[in-house]
Amino acid sequence: MKRRQFAAQAAAVIAVTATAPMAFAQERTTRILVGFPPGGSADVVARLLADKMRVLLGQNVIIDNKPGAAGRLALGELKRSPPDGSVLVFSPSGAMVIHPWLYANLGYDPAKDFTPISLGSTFDFAVTAGPGAPPGDIKAVLAWMKANPAKANYATSGAGTVPHFAGQLLAQAAGVPMTHVAYRGGAPAAQDLIGGQVPLMVDTASETIEHHRAGRVRILAVTGEQRSRALPDVPTLKEAGINVTADAFFGLYGPPGMSPEVVVRIDKAVGDALRMPDVQDRIYALGLVPAHAGPAELAAIQAAHLKRWEMPIKNSGFKAES
Repeated sequence: MKRRQFAAQAAAVIAVTATAPMAFAQERTTRILVGFPPGGSADVVARLLADKMRVLLGQNVIIDNKPGAAGRLALGELKRSPPDGSVLVFSPSGAMVIHPWLYANLGYDPAKDFTPISLGSTFDFAVTAGPGAPPGDIKAVLAWMKANPAKANYATSGAGTVPHFAGQLLAQAAGVPMTHVAYRGGAPAAQDLIGGQVPLMVDTASETIEHHRAGRVRILAVTGEQRSRALPDVPTLKEAGINVTADAFFGLYGPPGMSPEVVVRIDKAVGDALRMPDVQDRIYALGLVPAHAGPAELAAIQAAHLKRWEMPIKNSGFKAES
């Protein structure tokens, strides 16, 4: 009897031990930091991917919004995090390709202090007019701004972002001295656009596309080489006679020193999620493009964008704090 009881107890211990790794995997949590408030394009896409990654990775994946300094606060936290995949960042490209040209004491080296994991989406920008702007196309609105310099303001999701400098390129090409108004994210910028506090906004189409469809604002042009799939009736700036293009991307990054095995596992989950039809449809509907690339390709894309923005930023005369 005692032998049978001992055998039963031993079997129970073995069973618990055998299932422990699975239980640990299910209890493990990965935080994906987003350096902007809820409701913006980075937040929406990050949450969309996180929902799928929970199932694909078999573990908890949560979004943790850390707005501030156009994404730099979130990246600062990531740099200090353990390299075990428990903390990641879903970041717009501006913090990696714009900020290095702006800040003498950035606090991080985008090429050395993070581990590239996955390209999450690519996108260009929408130039959107609110009720504070007159009716008409992009040329008419720019002419009005030139005639009314005190009202020639444009909003973006933050200083030092790609939309900020896309707006600067637009102002230079149109010969209009536009004043940049920086917000702590695209959602609050869009609210002031709708309220008439600013006449124009330059940011991802996802920030204003539903308001455009509802007639509250008007997307006048997009900054890509081609028209947006979500906005087939909206011309590019080039089609409107303004020689400006600008695009960007979302990337998933980890802290420095992550193991290749963990990186590959997370990257595969992101790629699998981006290939799901419902994910693709949702991203396209936001005016973005679902696009996946692995760690090496993401690093190469980042380096190319960094080089591309060097001279436009240096020629802009933008002054940022050290």
